[in-house]
Amino acid sequence: MSKVAPPEELAKVDHTPPKKGWMDMPVELKEGRWCYGSKPKDHEVIGLPNPRAWSPGDEDWKLPENWQEIFLEGMRERLDKFRSFRLFMDICVRCGACADKCHFFIGSGDPKNMPVLRAELLRSIYRGEFTTAGKVLGKLAGGRKLTYDVFKDLFYYLFQCTECRRCSLYCPYGIDTAEVTMIGRELLNLLGCNIDWIAGPVANCYRTGNHLGIQPHAYHSMVEFFCEEIEEITGILPEPSLNRKGAEILFITPSGDIFADPGTFTAMGYLMLFHYLEGLGLDITWSTYASEGGNFGSFTSHEMMKRLNSKMYAEAKRLGVKWIIGGECGHMWRVCNQYMDTMTGPADFLEVPKSPITGTVFENAKSHKMIHICEFTADLIKHGKLNLDLSRNDQYKLTYHDSCNPARGMGFFDEPRYVLQNVANNFHDMPINTIREQTFCCGSGSGLNTDEFMDMRMRGALPRANALQYVHDKHDVNMMACICAIDRATLTTLCEYWVPDVEVIGIHELVGNALILEGEKKRTMNLRAEEFPWVEEEEEEEVEEAPAEVILEAAEETAEEVAEDAAEETAEEPVKEAAEEEAEGEK
Repeated sequence: MSKVAPPEELAKVDHTPPKKGWMDMPVELKEGRWCYGSKPKDHEVIGLPNPRAWSPGDEDWKLPENWQEIFLEGMRERLDKFRSFRLFMDICVRCGACADKCHFFIGSGDPKNMPVLRAELLRSIYRGEFTTAGKVLGKLAGGRKLTYDVFKDLFYYLFQCTECRRCSLYCPYGIDTAEVTMIGRELLNLLGCNIDWIAGPVANCYRTGNHLGIQPHAYHSMVEFFCEEIEEITGILPEPSLNRKGAEILFITPSGDIFADPGTFTAMGYLMLFHYLEGLGLDITWSTYASEGGNFGSFTSHEMMKRLNSKMYAEAKRLGVKWIIGGECGHMWRVCNQYMDTMTGPADFLEVPKSPITGTVFENAKSHKMIHICEFTADLIKHGKLNLDLSRNDQYKLTYHDSCNPARGMGFFDEPRYVLQNVANNFHDMPINTIREQTFCCGSGSGLNTDEFMDMRMRGALPRANALQYVHDKHDVNMMACICAIDRATLTTLCEYWVPDVEVIGIHELVGNALILEGEKKRTMNLRAEEFPWVEEEEEEEVEEAPAEVILEAAEETAEEVAEDAAEETAEEPVKEAAEEEAEGEK
């Protein structure tokens, strides 16, 4: 892990503009602000070019001899293929509306982390290499040639973007800077320059079906372990089906929910919900092969995103299900909502999702045939299908983090809040300009949640931490809910560093806590095996009642002993008197 300054030091950010123009500022790779390079074995698995051992910290990145030609040809192809990319290269007027909207710029003060300038790193190459004005006038027209230093500059800052799209929300021309970052990373891939925390998970997904490299039997074992934990807490043992052909619904969730706390507790919530609904007609199966909802391919290239996403439809077809429910994941839902139908569809072998419990038809999923678990649960709650005890979440004072991809990527604002407010009593939103479509990023998305990047991660987390600190101070908030597996991991680190009195939780962990299962034993613990607050209160009441009972019992025993002594004395008096009379007579 890279060294990170104490929070009070990191919070002192200098936003003073540099004296030199940005083109004259040499690239400087600072510790804690760049990620380890991708490994050759992963290149070979996923077909990335130029497999070799390298590091961004080295002077020589071991690029091919004709690296400039490869890069520029790749850029030319994408300018022709993606009309939006050419448009984004041409129409920016550098108004700066996006400048202070990026969490990395807010937290670092580095001008090249202003979205306009980060995109300008690539846009300047476009002008210098592809436009007449740029070729002739060079820097005067905002153009520059592709040199080794320019390439390193591009790599350094393209991997200081989480593709959260907050900047795009404020752009008067609608430029999607995340799309510019995605194209830029594709061009870096052509030369074999990716990072380990992206290439590694993508390669794992090729090998085992999920980012963490979990084998099918290990996935199965973890699900069984969760069921045993649920039995210990509730007395009820769920029996989920895996890889079952002919089921109505296929459930796919991010692998982080299976192997990474606190996501594991969210997975337990899924299992409890599905067990509860089986008696109402739910017919659902999990898959140990399509065992990943997330899509790190979206941080790599459009083609890689397509290849990883295709396993969902392939497994749905193999199992013969009718439609798909997806778990709590961020980039999974941007890919599914924005790209899936045209990228790997049409899914004409599936049906439009229809709840077997309420009869609700989810018209919004008419094309890609997949709905979010929060949509499904919100519909159940609205129709009164769940028996819930909200007091089981009373130990939490909650707020909600709108994960960037579901929020800005698919307008998913109200359903998670509806579920949250119907399974818990204490909820407080963060300030309005930090939530919903204006939400701040966790600071570690798009493959950047790695330890060597910790300095920049914590800087990028500062805006979200500020909003969290506000509701913590004002409302004593101690738990932040979210619907993204990466967020559950990265926000935990954010809280430990910036707001240590707050923890992170998934929406369906809260559902699992509140859900009353038929035949369950008296619940004394939540899914984290933490006792409910009232359990301790009941024990204290029992302890307070105990002394009174002891005193009463002692008093009763004393009274009995006194009565017995008195009876004995009464019985002994006639005998004593008779003996005295007899002795007197003899005398």
